[in-house]
Amino acid sequence: MTATLEPDKMKANQDKFYGREREFVYKFNVGSQCFELTVPLKFPVKENPNNLHGRLMLLHNLPCFIESDLKESLSQFIEEESLRDYDREAEAALEALKSGEVDLHQLTSAWAKTYAETTLEHARPEEPSWDEDFADVYHDLIHSPASETLLNLEHNYFVSISELIGERDVELKKLRERQGAEMDKVMQELGKSLTDQDVNSLAAQHFESQQVLENKWTSELKQSTAIQKQEYQEWVIKLHQDLKNPNNKSISEEIKVQPSQFRESVEANGRIYEDQRKLEESFTIHLGAQLKTMHNLRLLRADMLDFCKHKRNHRSGVKLHRLQTALSLYSASLCGLVLLVDNRINSYSGIKRDFATVCQECTDFHFPRIEEQLEIVQQVVLYARTQRRSKLKEPNDSGNRNGGNDDKTKNIERNYSNILPGEFYITRHSNLSEIHVAFHLCVDDNVRSGNITARDPAIMGLRNILKVCCTHDITTISIPLLLVHDMSEEMTIPWCLRRAELVFKCVKGFMMEMASWDGGISRTVQFLVPQSISEEMFYQLSNMLPQIFRVSSTLTLTSKH
Repeated sequence: MTATLEPDKMKANQDKFYGREREFVYKFNVGSQCFELTVPLKFPVKENPNNLHGRLMLLHNLPCFIESDLKESLSQFIEEESLRDYDREAEAALEALKSGEVDLHQLTSAWAKTYAETTLEHARPEEPSWDEDFADVYHDLIHSPASETLLNLEHNYFVSISELIGERDVELKKLRERQGAEMDKVMQELGKSLTDQDVNSLAAQHFESQQVLENKWTSELKQSTAIQKQEYQEWVIKLHQDLKNPNNKSISEEIKVQPSQFRESVEANGRIYEDQRKLEESFTIHLGAQLKTMHNLRLLRADMLDFCKHKRNHRSGVKLHRLQTALSLYSASLCGLVLLVDNRINSYSGIKRDFATVCQECTDFHFPRIEEQLEIVQQVVLYARTQRRSKLKEPNDSGNRNGGNDDKTKNIERNYSNILPGEFYITRHSNLSEIHVAFHLCVDDNVRSGNITARDPAIMGLRNILKVCCTHDITTISIPLLLVHDMSEEMTIPWCLRRAELVFKCVKGFMMEMASWDGGISRTVQFLVPQSISEEMFYQLSNMLPQIFRVSSTLTLTSKH
């Protein structure tokens, strides 16, 4: 082990031996003539000897038959001289230690600190975070007799938030109706006693009033969910501590479920989701060349958000509906779905708004709110775009020789806060009905055309999503089979059949790849088609699936007697 000196003495010591030039001498014969190559080298040599000997060959026009010997001699010379410098430095450090130039106690303290910081078994253990503690406690409770109490409490909180949202919607509706009546009166007077400026002024006032009311309700909902989350987490921790105490006789009363405590949502608020008729087909398949893995495939005609919404009008079914999702929240068997979104990271339009509304209806007691998660995603995207933009600019600094890169750079600079087709971001949830993870896959209008291929960004995005599923224990994934959430006029029967065949074949290939990613774990893949698709079309797609995948056949066992 080499002694470590104080910084000033160390630098002075290194200056004695380092920074000097040593001459590397190499002799070789060409015929009857003897040649000598002398090269000054400054130590320590920072350049790779392999690159250095190649430069010497070119610079001095040396014959090729000495290349190997030159390389060996140069490497040996550098290694020997470097070792001599290390030995001299170590001897000088030991002499300084013996002569008293270095404080022995200071040196041992520095060594002990460095050893403790770089050796895991001597490092201080990391303090567990609050989230980790709460996750462990919740996992224990949800797998105990207290699980029913937890689910009932969550449902009561859910009904409270739902009622607040219902009040908000009613108030916003009344405001819009009143503003609509005012605007109709103004439009009747337009050109008579009122001008366009008066109409614009009234429209601005209406918009401002809506913004004020929406902000008021947003703040109230945010405050209510924060209070619920704090109360819930504190109650869970206390209940867990009480369960650990064997002398606590009141614990059975604490987790006892009273029917009157289970609140029903008010049907008069008009916010009960109606169960539409679903079509479903299930298949069991085997994939793999030598070692085959069994997977479950399901084809469903359903809305993607049906897997997120809570059912508020079924008292007996609520606990069963939520139990499986809660039990697997901290497990190696998570559920996810794929949402097709535009390139903007927000929750203001389309299915993103609908999904955010469902997320807001029930407080998430384990993960940040959807808005907070999207803010983090936006920051990551901005950082990634900055890094990518700097890398794209580097090759163009010396003359802008690649015009294609210029266009790509300008495009990224113009949309630096957006994501590109085929890219996706992930949000985590504990408050949704049947899923834990949502993959927000960016697609463009090209997915509505009939000419996409297996190399389309949307298809490659699905492949990357399945890879994330393998690495993060997501064993159930729901995918929009036609890569759209809603049907339109151009989506004819041939269009649907071509698109379904493409997605089926690509997903099959990706699932076969998954065996090399995770060693072959059984998974469930759900293919969803829009509710507006016809039953005839659904059953055509159902007949197509076993033709593409290898469906397991059933065996009928009969007795000989």
